Amino acid sequence: MKIIQTGIPDVLLIEPRFFEDERGFFYESYNERVLREKANILEHFVQDNHSRSTKNVLRGLHYQIKQPQGKLIKVVIGEVFDVAVDLRTTSKYFGQWVGIHLSAKNKQQLWIPPGFAHGFLVISEYAETLYKTTDYYAPEYERSILWSDPDLAIAWPLEVEPIVSAKDRAGKRLKEAEVFA
Repeated sequence: MKIIQTGIPDVLLIEPRFFEDERGFFYESYNERVLREKANILEHFVQDNHSRSTKNVLRGLHYQIKQPQGKLIKVVIGEVFDVAVDLRTTSKYFGQWVGIHLSAKNKQQLWIPPGFAHGFLVISEYAETLYKTTDYYAPEYERSILWSDPDLAIAWPLEVEPIVSAKDRAGKRLKEAEVFA
């Protein structure tokens, strides 16, 4: 696996070694020891999630204010534009974001540590994402940052108005949101 720092060094892009021939392909998508040694990811994963969304669906920006979740995200069908926003007030990157195109084709994964909001926009006709989390889903602590917050100015690659849930339309702007101390 190749580990690549993004514009926010704690958010990591992970490129697996990929083998392909006339039979198909193989790659190791998760290896705890390699991630610990190469990326210093020490967290223990407790839950796997699988989502399917159609084109122009925008999910997020989600986080849990208590029981914060680190996420290891990959796309197994289609393509998404995946975004992480730093909500750690002690970080010099507080309020900054990184966006990465993840796809079934490039097989890259994104590590987003606890303390970040996460969201994605589906670019392809549909996409399926798989992600591991470091803590369990706790709806009572779930929060949402408004995907279109002008202070964040996320450069979503939008072609039309995105399809957003009522919960995400009601997200708060960063300056009004609960964040991590």
